[in-house]
Amino acid sequence: MSRNQPDISGSANQRSRKSRRIVADEPAPPPAGDKTAFPEEVLRQSPVLSRAGLPCVKRMPAYLQLLRVLQMQGHETVSGTVLASVHHLEPVIVRKDLAMTGAAGMPRVGFRITELIQAIEKFLGWDQQTKAVLIGAGNLGRALLGYQGFQDYGLRIMGAFDSDPRVVGQWMHGRKVQPMDQLARFVKKSGVILGVLTVPVEAAQETANLMVQAGIRGIWNFTPVKLVLPETILIQKEDLAEGLAVLSHRLRHLTMK
Repeated sequence: MSRNQPDISGSANQRSRKSRRIVADEPAPPPAGDKTAFPEEVLRQSPVLSRAGLPCVKRMPAYLQLLRVLQMQGHETVSGTVLASVHHLEPVIVRKDLAMTGAAGMPRVGFRITELIQAIEKFLGWDQQTKAVLIGAGNLGRALLGYQGFQDYGLRIMGAFDSDPRVVGQWMHGRKVQPMDQLARFVKKSGVILGVLTVPVEAAQETANLMVQAGIRGIWNFTPVKLVLPETILIQKEDLAEGLAVLSHRLRHLTMK
């Protein structure tokens, strides 16, 4: 191992000390009164989020990414302390997060990586394929259709739809863009429950209404519009402008120093 590589496994003495600190990474109850969880109306829709809290769920993909790297390197076990140190977290936070998945560590061993990966994937719902459709085959929609990484998260975009006659009929990354009047039929036939919304701002609310009418139960919203839909519809908003604003603000103040 080169000096530039982090020692993931650690020496025997280090592993022994870590094992004594974390013992078996035993399950621990989530902190009471988590103020950073989803709003109450969303929690009612998602029992998993109401128990775990949004920060816990957001940390899971990072754990999963490291676990897959360790698995590829031939490691069979990992301690909660290692996961905590790599992600700059307190070990107690990692133990509580992993406890939500139902995974159990072993004294002086930690977690079996294969079993922990399976537990996290099941917790996130990535162990089963989620079928989706993409609405809005513009530049962003085309890019999302071409992203192969979705398959690692159990997401399969079955079809693409658009209302622009100039786009309808085109093939994009193996999918033929279909007209909106075919959406309801496609959703019912394919068993789709998730819709990815990438339409222009002025069409967002109307298109979301059509998605709900077609039988879509969850919307991944890439528009800046705050959609007004029934409480039974799950909405996850991805605001690219917010992320860029934070980054630009930090860069500006960095250059001013």
